[in-house]
Amino acid sequence: MPITLGPQTCGALTADGGAEHEWLVTDGLGGFAAGTAAGLRTRRYHALLTVADPATAVRRVGLVSLDLTLTLPSGAHVPLFTHQWASGAIAPQGHRHLESFTLADGLPRWRWRVGDVVIERELAMRHGCPSLAVVHRVVSAPEPVGLAVAAMCTWRDAHGGRHADGPPPRTTQLGDGVLVEDAYRLAGPGWQPGGGWHLGAYHRQEADRGLAATEDLWLAGTFVDRVAPGGTSEISAWAGPLDQRPPAASAVVAAARERAHTLRATAKADGSDADLVLAADQFVVRGPDGPDVVAGYPWFGSYLGDTMTGYEGLFLETGRADEGRELLLARTRAAARAAREQSGPWGPHGSLDAPLWLVHAVDRHVARTGDSDLAHELAGPLGRLLRGHLGGRGALGVDPADELVRLDGEALSWMNAATEHGPVTPRIGKPVEINALWVNALAALAGLHEEAGRDAGELRDRHARARASFAARYRAPEGWLYDVVDGPASAYPLGAGAFDDDPSLRPNQLLAWSLPHAPLAGRADPDRDRAAVRAVGAALLTPLGLRTLAPTEYGYQGTHRGGRDERDIAYHQGTVWPWLIGPYADACAATGLPTEGLLTGLEAHLRDWGLGSLSETADGDPPHRASGCPFSARAVAEALRTRGYAR
Repeated sequence: MPITLGPQTCGALTADGGAEHEWLVTDGLGGFAAGTAAGLRTRRYHALLTVADPATAVRRVGLVSLDLTLTLPSGAHVPLFTHQWASGAIAPQGHRHLESFTLADGLPRWRWRVGDVVIERELAMRHGCPSLAVVHRVVSAPEPVGLAVAAMCTWRDAHGGRHADGPPPRTTQLGDGVLVEDAYRLAGPGWQPGGGWHLGAYHRQEADRGLAATEDLWLAGTFVDRVAPGGTSEISAWAGPLDQRPPAASAVVAAARERAHTLRATAKADGSDADLVLAADQFVVRGPDGPDVVAGYPWFGSYLGDTMTGYEGLFLETGRADEGRELLLARTRAAARAAREQSGPWGPHGSLDAPLWLVHAVDRHVARTGDSDLAHELAGPLGRLLRGHLGGRGALGVDPADELVRLDGEALSWMNAATEHGPVTPRIGKPVEINALWVNALAALAGLHEEAGRDAGELRDRHARARASFAARYRAPEGWLYDVVDGPASAYPLGAGAFDDDPSLRPNQLLAWSLPHAPLAGRADPDRDRAAVRAVGAALLTPLGLRTLAPTEYGYQGTHRGGRDERDIAYHQGTVWPWLIGPYADACAATGLPTEGLLTGLEAHLRDWGLGSLSETADGDPPHRASGCPFSARAVAEALRTRGYAR
């Protein structure tokens, strides 16, 4: 279903205009092209060729923009591109000539109208290659028109900037274009070498986030062409192998469109489901060790917790079980190795629930595909992983008194935000989400052992003890579950005061009902469970997901804006996370509450901000403006997974 924005949106750079609607195209390797519908670069990450190093996954920005100027039959020159500068000036203002922006088959297309002349630009990336294809089309004109496309370049870390106080990018002029920094090439018609810095390109989104907001751009040269009505002009940019020119740009665009059709057909998806399938594909990449998942664009990398939380939606709901199997094997080996070395995703800045999500993902894969061979291969390594991970070393340990997991380190669950003053939500003690995942993992691991023909008696006994302890320990008198039990009174400096058990109303407790082997699923008190889930929904549910803290709680933050510390304080103190709609829908289904209509707001959000995708976070207060990363793997995955019963 194409997403089309008209001139009133495209031609505005205000709060809800085209500069707030972002697009993304990926190469399947971790590289990407990204920008806004208006054509204005608002982030340091907005560029047409960002390349991921295959060995390290570090991303570098190369081709920043292709600035198009139209020469009319009258000889008048009309810039169709837009930049904002550190002075505050917006010049030129090519967005004012936009007639429409369309995202169709995951590919962006701009359409400019200047009187009776209509020009289109469409772009795609070649899947599996760090390669960009750009096609300019003269849709209508009374006679041939001139197209001049200035290549604005850099070569820098994607999270940084490059400025004129250092050396300019090294360029080697070629017959049809240029080689930049021996890292990437540009090729197209009528190449004319350039040179010179354009100073002070300004990124308003970075300024709003309290980060460095300017960079300088190098004009490498200009492609100049004269195109008749109905004709095209094509430009390619690629980062290796540099001596192998990619297929024609129009062929790359056609192949990308055909691939989108194949992805939808494989997943048997149409409508908004098709949008979600294409969005999911953007996060699945292939690295040196096989398939991997980018947690979000444009700035996140790969994290075990995010990958496994979204595994079922990204792989099993999209017909990619074979790739998923390869991923599970590789990540289990890597996680087990990191556990032995006491490093990896449960290090000082990681998520300690990541291995528990890994067990969950393997369990769901085996349950849905019947892959007993995978159960046989991974049951042992996963058991050793959990013993190493939860054996009392480091930050985690199992309390022998009740078989529940205690965190001794600070901010080590998925709620891991911290400022220079310390963790915002320390979660020392026995967090509800860690222990719900632990109970689920014990049962899942027992099932995997049994599927593999091994004895699981000890695991079943431990699961029964942990499940009984959970049911006895987490019921809070307020009617929902404690968020943390057995926590030291000093662990919550931002909370309501000294306590050992934290009754703050948060969404973490949903895992107690939502997981396949959830500790409270099927217990003997359904009315109490239903009331608890209803209380969560009443306080936390929004059109875009669930708040991380009820507005009535001390420390609630209704907006997720400002500098880094301000955003980190709000990150899990009221900010909405769309991925939580999955656990909420599951908990509703498990307790007999209605699930219909839960995805309505998220389906509309596909056309709100990160076009064709779902954002990482949103403000807790209405109208729940999106924030954080515009393209989030977990959000897309959970919407895909629950679409069958939450629509």
